[in-house]
Amino acid sequence: MRISIIVAASENNVIGINNMLPWRLPLDLKYFKSTTLGKPIVMGRKTFDSLGKPLPGRPNIVITRQTDFQPEGAYVVRSVEEGVEKAKSFGGDELFITGGSQIFEQAWPLVERIYLTRVYAVVHGDAFFPQLDGAEFELVSDERHEADEKNQYPFSFQVWERI
Repeated sequence: MRISIIVAASENNVIGINNMLPWRLPLDLKYFKSTTLGKPIVMGRKTFDSLGKPLPGRPNIVITRQTDFQPEGAYVVRSVEEGVEKAKSFGGDELFITGGSQIFEQAWPLVERIYLTRVYAVVHGDAFFPQLDGAEFELVSDERHEADEKNQYPFSFQVWERI
């Protein structure tokens, strides 16, 4: 099973502020849904909290150290590795790590593909994505979209593969 990350990050690698997305990009939300639907998603507790409820149509696996955390409609694990094993138990060809920053860092050595929505803006934030420098991953796809009345900033759907 391929282990992938899916994330939206600004030019300065911001992915969030106050546990929220720092932009409004409905097209990116549609992309996230269509890419992850039917596949397990693995995330940290703060990311899960930011969603408000489990995302439908896919197993939601939440990593936390809180022993009393048992949200309805989600599976709880204690580590990235345990989350990957739980995701593999559902079968399929791919699982997605969906954040946040600490989970991305912990999962980095396991990741084979990154679906990055690169938001062409410099924004303030308190959660960051690691810098992609081309040494570990190569860009294999880059689909540009301009800002419009619904999407606040220009952005690209990029796919990076581990070298």
